Amino acid sequence: MNVTEVVLFTVRCALEATAALLVPGTFLAWALSRGDWRGKSVVETLADLPLVMPPVATGLLLLKFFGRRGLAGAILHRIGIDVVFTWRAVVLAMAVMAFPLFVRSARIAFEHVSRRYEEIARTLGATEGRVFFTVTLPLASRGIVGGALLAFARALGEFGATVLVAGNIQGRTSVLSTSIYNLVQLGDDNQAMLLLAISAAIAFAAVLTSELLLRKARS
Repeated sequence: MNVTEVVLFTVRCALEATAALLVPGTFLAWALSRGDWRGKSVVETLADLPLVMPPVATGLLLLKFFGRRGLAGAILHRIGIDVVFTWRAVVLAMAVMAFPLFVRSARIAFEHVSRRYEEIARTLGATEGRVFFTVTLPLASRGIVGGALLAFARALGEFGATVLVAGNIQGRTSVLSTSIYNLVQLGDDNQAMLLLAISAAIAFAAVLTSELLLRKARS
């Protein structure tokens, strides 16, 4: 097993997963931070489900939905795109599992934005879209970036959903978590500890940076 390839592949997939959830996660967090509206509790519950469900259960749902016999999988297969047991499945599983953490952090950031600044912008003739992109989003940006780093760290360590929907195919879908598990099963504890140290170092740096940004955002 090439350690460098596994590390780079995992980091790349985690970055792509984080990038994929940024836009929908940001707008969902903003919507959830804006008062009460019909169906809000249901949306909040659905967004938080990956946090409380067993990761393998989430992986099974993804497998059924994105497999060739699943609704999304069948449509994608017709246009020549397969998801299950490919790098796309790794990114998908990471994004789904990291999504709730990002939404929670971004929502808190939006809730801390003073409505007064938004009202001032509206009185000056700014549209709702302009208020969001020129006032609300910049003021919440530190919290959003902090949430993105937290989501990246979560994606980096994802195992349960990934192993079901992507498997552990050497050179194709093996990431740090599945490689560590495989090495332990094979009795290669030294190599497993090396990957553990690398994984912990990257996750520590991401979480520490996230905490510093979130602390500044709160203050």
